[in-house]
Amino acid sequence: MAYIPRIADTELAMGLARAGAVLLEGPKACGKTETASRRSRSIVHIDTDPSVEALMATDPQLLLEGAVPRLFDEWQLQPKLWNVIRREVDARHTAGQFILTGSTAPSTDATRHSGAGRFARIRMHTMTLQESGHSSGTVSLEALLNGEPARAVDPGLDLDALITRIATGGWPALLRMTTADTLAALRDYVTFVAEVDVRTAGTIRDPQRVRRLLLALARSTATEVTVTTLARDEASLSRDAVRDYLDALSRIFVIEDQPAWSSHLRSSATLRKEPKRHFCDPSLAVALLGADVISLRQNLAFVGQLFESLAVHELRVLSQPLGAEVFHARDSTGNEVDAIVQQRDGRWAAFEVKLGSSSETIDAAAASLLRFARNVDTSNPEPPVLAVVTGRGPSYRRPDGIEVVAIGSLGS
Repeated sequence: MAYIPRIADTELAMGLARAGAVLLEGPKACGKTETASRRSRSIVHIDTDPSVEALMATDPQLLLEGAVPRLFDEWQLQPKLWNVIRREVDARHTAGQFILTGSTAPSTDATRHSGAGRFARIRMHTMTLQESGHSSGTVSLEALLNGEPARAVDPGLDLDALITRIATGGWPALLRMTTADTLAALRDYVTFVAEVDVRTAGTIRDPQRVRRLLLALARSTATEVTVTTLARDEASLSRDAVRDYLDALSRIFVIEDQPAWSSHLRSSATLRKEPKRHFCDPSLAVALLGADVISLRQNLAFVGQLFESLAVHELRVLSQPLGAEVFHARDSTGNEVDAIVQQRDGRWAAFEVKLGSSSETIDAAAASLLRFARNVDTSNPEPPVLAVVTGRGPSYRRPDGIEVVAIGSLGS
């Protein structure tokens, strides 16, 4: 299958231009190896090359010899390689020497140097709708954040097509499969997460408990479910154990919290600090619950949760190259915003996510955004961008300044 260009391509090129080594990390099967291979001139497959273990024990320096950029795929299986590469980067004094891909975040082992100044670190995600060919990309997030109005016709992604995209996800290797085969492959994926992959994050954990916790997370997708609630839902884990399991799942990039925004409000209300819970791709929640397109169509309330998770995924991937981060906000009086994109210079944009696109739905979302924005005390003189992300319909700027953006039109 021909390579599908990724947003991470540009990030990787920029990382190689500024640092001696680039760490490209993300969930298994999101496309890291394929993307890195296109930039590398030689490859070492740590997980399958039988010579790697012997060389690491005798002469690890020999592994570094080869055309650069030299790719070390699944490097975390040989953790000592980190310091070997770090020292070589110091010795060569040249950018673009090595690429490391991994499906597990580096440990906090005190014997391993942080890599600051030597490594560029890039998070890779599953594909956006634009990358997979299911969004026109007509409405650029970057342009939107810079104040340009949204303007696009209905992209034609109807409800059933959108539910199918949510259920099958943005996995490159599954893109050409039938929906039934993709759903089966994703059920296999979550089984391996519970029984095998989570062990690579450290201590061996009970697969049945992992799966029950994953199920609790799947039911609570895109909500501020607390550790206490998860412990109660799982029933056999303490709060400390749930935190440990969540950390392990986060380190293999299966889950990705959406942190709460920190800002000042003009009223006496306070912002809550609990994160929203998301999987790296909302399709994993569908797989864990054994759902399919037909059953989801009969539970539109849950589809709304999944759609919010999809929208956060899209915003997260599209904003990453811009140096922006994605948060959520809810104050103590109940005012909330589904997603806030915070830029480095302090500018921010607020997004309400609505599966429906009726005028009543958009009016209510717009009113909520305006109410929230009026209550934020900010020193930035520029007014925030306020937008409603919908499941379908045209994209445009309303007379009150609120942007309406169909997710099938959103792009980089």
